[in-house]
Amino acid sequence: MRIMGLDLGSKTVGVAISDPLLITAQGIEIIRRRDENKLRQTLARIEELILEYEVGEIVLGFPKHMNNDIGERAQISMEFQEKLERRTGLKVTLWDERLTTVSADRIMMEAGVRRENRREYVDKIAAVIILQGYLDHRKLMKEKESAD
Repeated sequence: MRIMGLDLGSKTVGVAISDPLLITAQGIEIIRRRDENKLRQTLARIEELILEYEVGEIVLGFPKHMNNDIGERAQISMEFQEKLERRTGLKVTLWDERLTTVSADRIMMEAGVRRENRREYVDKIAAVIILQGYLDHRKLMKEKESAD
């Protein structure tokens, strides 16, 4: 079983997948759509990836405000979570994604990716950061449980 990480944007969805041991996250693609409200093709592509990678759980970025409030983007993520759960039958965990886009941009700057090319990769890298944070948290919780 693997875990899928998603970064939902207004016109794109960055997708990351864990390795089978649930240690690392790798970016695999960016799903692009023409209209924010058209999700049928996006959901169909996510389902294809779930089958291809044998995904058993999904982590969806949850864009809270810095003061912890839930705004319009977070509300859209919660609605997308419900659609994903209904359509796939998988558990979809919302994961705080504050500053992931900033981190993704910084990583690309340090890697020497040109500014005009960063937009092409930022969602996939943000999905990796979201999923890796979740994987690290899971590992930490399991270590805590074994120590108790």
